[in-house]
This record gives sequence, C-alpha cells and structure tokens, in this order.
Amino acid sequence: MPAPKAFATAILLSLLAAAVPAKAQTPLPPEGIQIGLSTDNVSITAGFSGADLTIFGSLENPDPLVARQGRYDVIVVLEGPPRPVVVRRKDRVLGVWVNLDSETFENVPMSYSVATTRPLQDITEPNSYKQLSLGASNLYMQPADAGDSPATIEEFTAALRDRKSATGLYSENVGGVQFLSQNLFRATVRLAPNVPVGTHKARAFLFKSGLFIKESSAQLEIRKSGFEQSIFRVAHDYSFLYGVFAISLAMITGWLGRLVFRKD
Repeated sequence: MPAPKAFATAILLSLLAAAVPAKAQTPLPPEGIQIGLSTDNVSITAGFSGADLTIFGSLENPDPLVARQGRYDVIVVLEGPPRPVVVRRKDRVLGVWVNLDSETFENVPMSYSVATTRPLQDITEPNSYKQLSLGASNLYMQPADAGDSPATIEEFTAALRDRKSATGLYSENVGGVQFLSQNLFRATVRLAPNVPVGTHKARAFLFKSGLFIKESSAQLEIRKSGFEQSIFRVAHDYSFLYGVFAISLAMITGWLGRLVFRKD
C-alpha cells in the first residue's frame, strides 16, 4: 500500500536528519564604538568667541538591520578638566548684598558639552543616565563637606548647574550627532567663549534599542596661544611676582590717570 510506504519514508528521513548534527551558528562579534579627533590640541586667543568642534566616529560590527531601523543612538560628551568650585549664596543684609553661605565641590568638570542623535528622553531610561553619570543633570557633584544637610547640598548643586548653563559652559546639542552611513557618524560639540584651558576628555556612548552597549574616549588639549599664553604661564609659574607686578601696574596706572585728569 502506498500510504505505509510514504509513512516509512518520512520516518527514515526524520531519523537521518536527527543523525546529522546541526550546523553550529557562529556568534556575531560584539558591537563597539570608536572616535577620533582631527587634532589633539586647540589653541585659543584673546579674541576667541566660541566654536564648534567636530568629532568623527564609527560603529564596530553594527547589525545592518538595526542600523536600517535607526535603533542605534550615540551620545558624545566633551568634558572639561575637573577642579574645585566654590558656590556662594548672597543675601540682603541692611540693604547690602553679602555672601553668607557657601558650599565647596570637588572635581567639578569646568565645562560639559553634549551632542546626541535624539533628545535624551527618547534614547534610554533616566536610571541608565544616572548609572553612567551621563548628562549635566546626572553629574555627581562631590561636596567637600559631606556632613552638610542633603537639602543644602542639593540646593547648591542646582545653583552650580544653573550657573554653568547660563555661562554656556554646560550645553546640549540635540541632533548634534548625525550618521553619515550605517557605521560612520559625525558629532558637533560646542566650545564656549570662556572654555577652560587644560586637558578635555571626549567620550562617546553607544546605545542599541535603549540599552547601553559600549563607550570610547579620546583626549583633547585646549591651550592659549600668543601673548595670552605667555601671561597665563607667568601667572601660574611665578604667581607671587605676577601679583606684585599686577598691583604695581594698577598703582602706576592710577597715578598717571590722576596726573592726566587733575584740575589745576
């Protein structure tokens, strides 16, 4: 009968399939990210009014399907050198504004410029930013005196962030990261006119469908040039002599001004 024969053939084929080992799937290489700077130092002069810094980068082993669906996001940060910062609160006393309270924070990034592919709230969850200390609002400001009340520390921390944002030192450029292809991207971060000199750190964070994947970093040196650099070096290397010179110059200028504008 044909039916039993077909049934026996099906069983034989299934036994042969079970006997042949399944081909092992090669795991995909892990995804990564790399960034590069066109220069490792930037020179600024007294007439510097701010600029945009371009950072190029690439994704390593991106999934073509994920890339086509636009589910890769990149956040690039240019973080200035960390230094102590004192925040003071002024109050009006007898009609005069005086400094009453202050809070000192240690290792505060003097500048913090962010560029993103999309708004931060559309990339990942707030807890991810807190864990990565990513974004100006998630930077941990370490107080010098940990014994102060949490409410006081929070108040001065918010004031510090607001002051940095008002002066342009903390900025955010939504859409500042653009993909040039499935694996190449370009980021534009802003340098404020009062950007601090020193070693800055560029960091790139890769997210896939809202999940953090990898981070890469590079360093950038920002320094003064020309006559301003000479004054800056003297002021730091010979601070006492520079102070004496500055006071003497102010006294001489005042004396000359008195001679010029005195009324006989």
